[in-house]
Amino acid sequence: MLKTAMGQSHAKIIFFGEHSVVYGQPAICLPVSKIKTSVTITAVNTGQTIQSRYFTGKLSAMPDSQTGIQLLIRTILTELKQEATPFAMQIESAIPAERGMGSSAATAIAIIRAFFHFFEEPLSHSELLRLADVSEQYIHGNPSGLDAATTSSRFPIWFVRGRRPQTIPIKQNAFLVIADTGILGQTGLAVQYVKNRLAQDPQAELAIEHLGQNAKQARICLANGDANTLGHLMNDTQKNLAMLGVSHPLIDQYIKLALDSGALGAKLTGGGMGGCLIVLVNNQTHAQKIATVLQQNGAVQTWTEPLRSLKHKGDQR
Repeated sequence: MLKTAMGQSHAKIIFFGEHSVVYGQPAICLPVSKIKTSVTITAVNTGQTIQSRYFTGKLSAMPDSQTGIQLLIRTILTELKQEATPFAMQIESAIPAERGMGSSAATAIAIIRAFFHFFEEPLSHSELLRLADVSEQYIHGNPSGLDAATTSSRFPIWFVRGRRPQTIPIKQNAFLVIADTGILGQTGLAVQYVKNRLAQDPQAELAIEHLGQNAKQARICLANGDANTLGHLMNDTQKNLAMLGVSHPLIDQYIKLALDSGALGAKLTGGGMGGCLIVLVNNQTHAQKIATVLQQNGAVQTWTEPLRSLKHKGDQR
C-alpha cells in the first residue's frame, strides 16, 4: 500500500447519437482531456473520510445524494479486502455537473483508479468499467455505459448499446468549441419525452433513424478529414433533436450566433433541455472568436478542443 495515490479521468461529449443510442443506433463520443477529475487518496491512522465540492466528512455519513459514490467505494474496499483500511480521499473536478459531460462517470473512474493505485493492485479496462457501473447504475438507473467508456478513454469511441465500445480513427484539423449554457441538463426528462414522442408520432421514429444515419456518416468524415460535411451533419442532427423536443431556446440562440459567425456546424450535446452545445470551426483563431461571441452573450464557460489531438489506438487500458 502506498502513502498517497492519484487517479484521473476527464469529461466527455457526445458528438453524434444523443437519444438515438437508446434505440440501438450508434453514437460517437469524444474525450475532453483538458477538463479533468482527480482523486487523491492518502494513508491516515484512523477513519475513512471524503472531501469534495458536494460533501466533506466520514464515508459512513455521506448524504443520500452521494449514495452512488459511497456504494462504489464500499464495493471496491470489499473486493480488495480492505474494508477497514483508513484513508483520506480528496475529489477535485473541473467537469460541470448535470451538463451531459459525464461528471458522475468521470468521478467513478478516477476513484477506482486511485484505489487500485493506492493498494498497488492491477486493474484491467474491463474491470474498471464493471466497477464504474456500480455507481452509474445507482445514479442513472439503466446507464448505457457510454459515459464510463469515454471518460476512461483517451480516444474517440464508437458506441452501440449492448456491444463492446470501439475506438475509431480521426483525421481532422477542425476545432470544436464546447459552450456551457449554465442551465442544468434534464437527461431523464428528455429521455422520457422522446419515448413518449415515439409512441405518438411516426415522424419521431424517422428522426431517430436519421440520427443514426448521421452518426455513421460522421464516422466516415472524421476518418477522411471532411469538415464541411461533418458540419452539415451536425446541423441536420440538431434539427432532428429539436424536432424530438429536446433542445432549449438558449441552445437554439447560441447555435444561431455560432452559425451567423461562420461556424461549420453546431448542435446540443448530451441529453438536452439545457446543458451544453458544441460548435465545429476550421481553425483555432475561429474557435476563439466563436468562444468569445458565446461568452459575450451569456455562455457560462467555453472550451476549445482540436480534433487532431484525438489520436486512435485499437486497444486501451
